[in-house]
Amino acid sequence: MNTKDLIHLGVPAGEPIQHAHDFIRQFIAGGNDSLRLGDEIFQIVADPAAFFEDPQRAPLARAIYRPAFTPRAELAPWRQWGTDLEAEAVRQMANACALPVAVAGALMPDAHPGYGLPIGGVLATENAVIPYAVGVDIACRMKLTVYDRKANIIAGQRDRLANIIESETRFGIGCSFKERRDHDVMDDDWSVSPVTQRLRDKAWTQLGTSGSGNHFVEFGAFTVMNEDLGLPGGEYLALLSHSGSRGTGAQVCDTYSKRAIARRSNLPKELKHLAWLTLDEADGQEYWNAMNLMGRYAAANHELIHKHISKKVGARPILEIENHHNFAWKERHVIEGESRELVVHRKGATPAGKGVLGIIPGSMASPGFVVRGKGQAESLASASHGAGRVMSRSKALQSFTWSGTKKLLAEKGVDLMSAGLDEVPGVYKDIHTVMAAQSDLVEVLGRFDPKLVKMCPPGERAED
Repeated sequence: MNTKDLIHLGVPAGEPIQHAHDFIRQFIAGGNDSLRLGDEIFQIVADPAAFFEDPQRAPLARAIYRPAFTPRAELAPWRQWGTDLEAEAVRQMANACALPVAVAGALMPDAHPGYGLPIGGVLATENAVIPYAVGVDIACRMKLTVYDRKANIIAGQRDRLANIIESETRFGIGCSFKERRDHDVMDDDWSVSPVTQRLRDKAWTQLGTSGSGNHFVEFGAFTVMNEDLGLPGGEYLALLSHSGSRGTGAQVCDTYSKRAIARRSNLPKELKHLAWLTLDEADGQEYWNAMNLMGRYAAANHELIHKHISKKVGARPILEIENHHNFAWKERHVIEGESRELVVHRKGATPAGKGVLGIIPGSMASPGFVVRGKGQAESLASASHGAGRVMSRSKALQSFTWSGTKKLLAEKGVDLMSAGLDEVPGVYKDIHTVMAAQSDLVEVLGRFDPKLVKMCPPGERAED
């Protein structure tokens, strides 16, 4: 019996076909009549749930099973921060809160549409993870290093600092260093998923690089606004980076989002990218373990960027802060008076638990902020991950010119080493408006003003 025969019997294409072939081999090896195969498979297809307790037939039955989509009787509770958010982003958040696995949600003031969950969306689920609610760039994150040097050295050392960034970073799709960089993360167990096992070597070649899209590495002036940071007041030289898990993380997302969509094929079209995997499924466990590995890998990328740049700068780090903003965490939250362990997805949102430090960037010509979370329950202890886009990349290319952008950057005292026109300041919301809209979520402790900015040169596809 070949694949065409199986599809004719109603076995869905993809993973179920492999389970069907496995069942056929076991069935025949067990001495059963091969003439009964067609009827056996037809019965499993007709009522897969009836075979869940049958050891031989259960793997195929579970691969075929597609429960009817039943949305919640009413949306899971969610709240929005900020005003004038795009209607599509709000609609996407409401759709997410209609999922049967949804428990609570929140929409941050930098929100804009994404795949499935909007960028700036936070969603808590019960025992389920949604690959597209984490995002394509798994574990995209920020890292800030503040040095024991005053910020006024930047003006006199711009060429030297620019050369350091140029030599110790790599930008672009598939970028790598000629000599691989080393980190303990490569000694982790990369066999947690067939994807990470297959791409371990590729990941190693890209270790310590930044990719494309809105990723950056920049020197700037860090101003202490609250001495709870443990630093005397003043302005310091600082390094800020933004990037994620590169091509390997993207492949993890692509593989498991497709598996989730296949398993939830009954979802309405508008909810397709909100397909979930339960943590009881093998695919769900594989994705969860791969996602966490990508988190460690993304952190290693930043660690190496800062380590190599710091060595060449010749300054001592006196403060380091970092955080993910495309990730899912198992956390306890009080829902309707009951403390429950939930899977909290933050897609373009910063963890802001009580006392937790984080970084919220602006744009290449506007400040970013070091913040301390207030643990606001309705936000699921979250805050925005930046200023948020106000237009698409294609519209940005039609709306801005380099002559106007360079004039603005000169006024702000920013030297731009490279970037695409789709990342200029005008494509982002006003960061001060965004911060004002979430004053109940975070407290500002420090301010970072970019002075020397490196992003991916124009013409590359965005990875963010």
